[in-house]
Amino acid sequence: MPAATALLRESPAARTGLSIAVATGAYGVSFGALGTASGLGVLEVCALSLLTFSGGSQFAFIGVIAGGGSAASAAGASTLLGLRNGVYAMQINALLRPRGWRRLAAAHVTIDESTATALAQEDRAEQARGFWVAGLGIFLLWNLMTLVGALAGDAMGDPQRWGLDGAAVAAFLGLLWPRLRGREPWAIAAVCAVVTVLCIPLVPPGVPILVAAAVAATIGWLQLRRERTAPTGVGA
Repeated sequence: MPAATALLRESPAARTGLSIAVATGAYGVSFGALGTASGLGVLEVCALSLLTFSGGSQFAFIGVIAGGGSAASAAGASTLLGLRNGVYAMQINALLRPRGWRRLAAAHVTIDESTATALAQEDRAEQARGFWVAGLGIFLLWNLMTLVGALAGDAMGDPQRWGLDGAAVAAFLGLLWPRLRGREPWAIAAVCAVVTVLCIPLVPPGVPILVAAAVAATIGWLQLRRERTAPTGVGA
């Protein structure tokens, strides 16, 4: 405990990771309650959090099941949303270069929040601290609160009235905000926000964020291509 306290006192990344873990992990209550409400058993809901551990993918799975879809279609929707974690994994592997068992552990806790916490840091050591504190913290709290929500079930009422969904979004925006420096990042963020809002009534839940990510990636690719083809100067 003294070592953990010292780490939190000396490392801004660790403090950020812990705050993100608390806000995001608490939202596991909502998943647990919604999972049992969709017809899954407590063990099945807990297994999804333990083995899948990707909030968007998990909510997509139970959303399809609750809507009467098959297990295959639920797995397909879940897998589609989980593809983004593969992109994150490439970034984290290049950034932190974990070895041995740490590589397997890093792969499992590579999610939106742990990746964003790491990328928000400038120092290499702080990047690692932020990633592990956020990733492992969310994993522990998410699974614990999933169990609580699954056992509580209908006694909790509507999980959204507790505001946990807003807490998770606010935590992620807190990470994003400092990275929006200059007009160009703000313009890209605004375009992606508009795309997301326009897609919400047209496509299944979870897909709008993928469309927005594709738009951002396309803009980034076009910018990179323009920079590579631009003249480097006269008389160089």
